[in-house]
Order: sequence, then C-alpha cells, then structure tokens
Amino acid sequence: MKYNMLRATLILITVFLILFMTTHVVRADALPLKAMLVTGQNNHNWQLSHPILKTIIEDTGMFLVDIALTPPEGGDMSTFTPVFADYSVVILDYTGDRWPDTTRQAFLDYVRGGGGVVVYHAADNAFPDWPEFNELIGLGGWGNRTEKHGPYVFWRDGELVRDTRPGPGGAHGKQHQFVVKHRVIDHPVTRGLPETWLHEKDELYHHLRGPAENMTLLATAWSAPETGGSGEHEPVLFTIAYGEGRVFHTVLGHAGDDPPPAMQCVGFIVTLQRGTEWAATGTVTQPVPEDFPMAEQVRLRPHFKQSEPKTPLEGQARGCASNKRSARE
Repeated sequence: MKYNMLRATLILITVFLILFMTTHVVRADALPLKAMLVTGQNNHNWQLSHPILKTIIEDTGMFLVDIALTPPEGGDMSTFTPVFADYSVVILDYTGDRWPDTTRQAFLDYVRGGGGVVVYHAADNAFPDWPEFNELIGLGGWGNRTEKHGPYVFWRDGELVRDTRPGPGGAHGKQHQFVVKHRVIDHPVTRGLPETWLHEKDELYHHLRGPAENMTLLATAWSAPETGGSGEHEPVLFTIAYGEGRVFHTVLGHAGDDPPPAMQCVGFIVTLQRGTEWAATGTVTQPVPEDFPMAEQVRLRPHFKQSEPKTPLEGQARGCASNKRSARE
C-alpha cells in the first residue's frame, strides 16, 4: 500500500513538473521579444530608415521595438546610457559620435554575455578606432579604415578569401539592381530561401575590411566594374560569433529616396527579419514567404515606408523610447 501511494505521488509530481515546464515555455514563447533600435546620427538618412526598420521588425509579430535615440551630432553623449541587458537584440542604425566609455563597455558585456546584434547597412561605417567594435561587426568601411583594420574579404573559386593587400576600406559604385547569391544554404537565416534572388536598386558596398574572425559568409553579390564595382564577389550577408553573442550583419538597405526601394525589397525585408530572430534566439521559426524574389524578378512590399512624423521620443534622456503598442499595430 505504501509503495503504491509513493508511486502515485511520484507520478503526480512528475506530471505537475511537466505541465509547469510546458506552460512556462509556451508563455515565454507567446510574449514578444524586446528589441532596441539605436539611431540618432548617421551619414545616411536615419530619419527615413529607422521607422521603416521598426515596422519591418515588428511586422513579424515576434518583437516590440524601442528606439534608443542618441543626442544630435556634437551633443552631450554622456546622456546616452541605454540598458542593453533588458533586450534580446540590439539593432544598429548608427554612425556618429563616440559613445561614453560606460556605454561602450555595457554594450560589449551585453554581446559577450549572449546578447544579439543586427548591423544594418551604414552602421558598419561607425567607430573605426574601436577595436572591439570592429571585431564584433566583422567588416567595416570608410572612417580611414586600412589594412591595419584587417583584410578585405571576397568569395573566390568557391571559398572565402582574406586579401591582406594594402588599401582603403569601403566604397560603392552607382546604385543598381543586383543578384544576391547564398553561399551557406543550411544556416537558419538562409535555410529554405532561394539560393539566388534579385535585389532592388541599392548601394553595393565593396572593399570592406576588418578582422573577419569567427565569421560565416552567408551571401555575396557580384560587384561589376561597369557599375563602379570591384570585380569581386562581395559580402552582403554574414554572421559573427562574439563571445556568447550572435551578430547578423547586412550591408543592404540604403535609405535615400523616399520611399527607399532597397528597403521595400522582399529579399532585404525577409533576410533582415530572419537575421534579427536568429541574433535574438539562435533559431529561425519564420516560414519562407510566397513573395520572396527569384533570380529574374524583384519583389517589393510598398507598404514598408516612412511613418508620419511623430513628437519627440519618450525616454530620450536615458537613450531609449518606451514602446507601449502591440507588435502588430
């Protein structure tokens, strides 16, 4: 009798623990993840790009995006103290004044401890004299980057090549449509997507350089000399492992015209959404959309455009704006 009662008690405890753990996982998965979008200074049009980025990321239904707005150029950067640790992923749409030392260290600690980062387009122009940032982004351009910052990276003869010749880092030819080729097809970001797809008119960066350590080159594009390019297959999508953190870097998505065609390209939108999920969680659960472009045809989502002008963002003093809306709004 005692044995049967003990056995029944153990079974009940086991069932209770399973139910508790299952409920806990479901509830955690059901909650939107928090994403921070850092912006406020850039050599590109951040006023145009950042509301579109926010819309793209929140359109997944997986994220709530808070805006971490820096002071304007030349302002008091000591007020920029966002709490990175409160977020699953930090999206960088920033090139500008140096962050305070405490903010720089908090950012590095966040990533090394397992935080996710998305480097968007001209964010790889930032902080050329910050060695750890260059390691984190893998490759960068402009800002007097040279061979001292690391090699060029190209795709040649079926493999990633590090080219150590001297020269400046960062350039692009005229904006044009170009084909993106996935070089790793079993990564969570690219798995299931067409291996080649046509991207809408955009800046195609070439001759980026940097440490390029712990780097997985997901996709390249041919930088044609006739458009002012390098004559090389240039990196356009790649990841970096930095400590325990995951970094997704896209050089795509120039914000020039309003609306910017490159940011309305479904290929840009979907790889950014999937890259953000991967950086935040290490997995990708989003299905491949039916409107993903193929090699011969660009696909656009025209509803991704700049929102109406808004009043100054809340929380600017500490560097982050509160988001009190649902992810689907």
